[in-house]
Amino acid sequence: MKKLTHLYESAIGKLSFLDGLPALLFRLILAPVMIIAGYNKLAISGDTQGFFNNLLASPDVVQWFGNSEWGLGLPFPDLLAFLAGWSEFLGGWFLLFGLLTRLVSIPLMFTMVVAATSVHWHNGWFAIAPTNPETSAAQVLDWLSIPGAKESLENSLEVQDRIGKIRGLVDEHGFPDYLYEKGKPSILNNGIEFSAIYFAMLLSLFFVGGGRFVSVDYWLKRSAFKE
Repeated sequence: MKKLTHLYESAIGKLSFLDGLPALLFRLILAPVMIIAGYNKLAISGDTQGFFNNLLASPDVVQWFGNSEWGLGLPFPDLLAFLAGWSEFLGGWFLLFGLLTRLVSIPLMFTMVVAATSVHWHNGWFAIAPTNPETSAAQVLDWLSIPGAKESLENSLEVQDRIGKIRGLVDEHGFPDYLYEKGKPSILNNGIEFSAIYFAMLLSLFFVGGGRFVSVDYWLKRSAFKE
């Protein structure tokens, strides 16, 4: 047993030079998402005139942040939209290059928490509503008697019925070859799934950093220790 343990630890040890790859992959997945999310919250994505106006949040986003009837109903919408937009836009670029990775992960995690709790929470977990309860991840939660799992499985049957009606209408009256060319229709559930996954990835980057050999942080730190 000791010999097997030693061989295992030796094999893992030889792969340690690749331990920066998970952080790199997380960064490459997160960076484009954050950059475009932040860009679309800022005035630079529209037709706003004037240098200083371009630094502000988009008026449409500010309205959405502040309106309590059809938006988020948050206080200080101008400030919060501005902070969210620039945190995501600049933070995404920093993640892409692995610069100040731990630091920029903090505000990005905060934006994910706000997004999950203020936008997606009441929709449950799934971003896309499952159409088959037998293959739904909620099946496992139902085995464990987790509250809400059975309701999620029942919702899958309702989604399946609606998708079936949509496809039936398209097959009979539409252009199925054209409409299905890029994929079959689905129903957006808009749950916390993506926000939670992105938060977990950012939390990992906060603890492990940008990754050995594959981040600017690593080379800056290595350069500092040489001096």
